Amino acid sequence: MKVLLGMSGGVDSSVSAVVLQQQGYEVIGATMILHGEEQKAVDDAKKVCETLGIPHYTFDLKQEFNCYVIQKFINEYKQARTPNPCVECNKKMKFGIFYEKAKELGCDYIATGHYARIEFSKKYNQYVLRKSEEERKDQTYFLYNIPKEELEHIIFPLQKYKNKEEIRALADEKGLEVAKKKDSQEICFIEDNDYQRFLLEHMKEKPKTGNIRLKTGEILGTHNGLINYTIGQRKGIGISYSYPLYVVDLDYKKNEVIVGKEEDLYSKKLFAKDLNFQVEVEDKFECFAKIRYRAKEAKAVVRRKDNGVEVEFKEPQRAITKGQSVVFYDEEGIVLGGGVIS
Repeated sequence: MKVLLGMSGGVDSSVSAVVLQQQGYEVIGATMILHGEEQKAVDDAKKVCETLGIPHYTFDLKQEFNCYVIQKFINEYKQARTPNPCVECNKKMKFGIFYEKAKELGCDYIATGHYARIEFSKKYNQYVLRKSEEERKDQTYFLYNIPKEELEHIIFPLQKYKNKEEIRALADEKGLEVAKKKDSQEICFIEDNDYQRFLLEHMKEKPKTGNIRLKTGEILGTHNGLINYTIGQRKGIGISYSYPLYVVDLDYKKNEVIVGKEEDLYSKKLFAKDLNFQVEVEDKFECFAKIRYRAKEAKAVVRRKDNGVEVEFKEPQRAITKGQSVVFYDEEGIVLGGGVIS
C-alpha cells in the first residue's frame, strides 16, 4: 500500500517515514511550500528521504496557503477575534489539498507526524480520531476538522510512541541528521512569533485607537488597536485601578476594549459555528469540551441550534475567546467534532 507522507523537515515527520517503512508501506515523502521560508525544511526532508531510499516531492502551495490561512488569520484579527491558523491549515491544506495530491499520485493513504490516534471503533462502527497516548503532545484539538470520510485513509505513524525521547532515539539510530533538531514554533509563517508586528505589516487599514471601558461603563483610557489585546490579558493594558484589570471582551462594532475583574472572565456558555462532526451525535449530547489547545477538557452539554451549537459547561470556563475552536470528546478521548467559537 502506498502512502504520501507530509514532511516538514522535523524529527517527527522524519521518524514517521522510518516507522511506515518498518510497517511495510511504500512511502513517498512530500513537503508543502506554504510561505516561502521553507528551504531548510525542504533540504532536511530531502536528506532524510535519500537516507531512507524513498522519493521526495515538493508542492508549491504558497498562493493557496495565503488565501485560506494567512488572509483569514488577518481578517479574523481585524474583526477582534483570535483565530487558530493551525486548525485552518489542517482543514484546507494538510487534509484538503494534500489529500487530493495523494489521490493524484495513486496513494492509498496520507500520513503526518501528528500526535494522535486513528482506530476503528466498535462503539461508533467507523474509524475515529482519538487522543494520543502522549497526552502532553496530543494534537487532536487541531484535527477535528478532518472530514470523517477521510479518517480511514489517514495514518499517524507516531501514535504508539509515549514520548519524544523515543522518537529522537529512533532517528539517531537510523543516522538521521534531524535527530536533535528543535521543534518548530507555533505559527509557522510568523518566525519571530510576533503576531502584532506581522499584522501591522500586512493589514491594509491600520488599527484605530478607541476607548478602554470598564465593564460597568466607565471610560478609563485609550487603546492603540484591538489587535493588541486578547481575552484574559492582564499585562500591557496600561491603566492603574483600585483592583487588577483584565481584558474581558473586545467590542468590534464600538472599537472598545472592555476590562473588568478576573471573575468577569468566567462563563458557563458559548456559541459555536462552522461545525464538523466526525461521528454521529444527537441534537443534545453530553461530552468533554476543550476551549483552547492548552485548556483541560470540561464536562459540557451541547445543544444544536439553527446555525450552530450552544455549549453549556458544568463549571464556568475562564477566558472563552471568539475565533478559537471548541472541540468535543467522549469519555474515551474520541473526538466527536468541534466548531469555531463566535
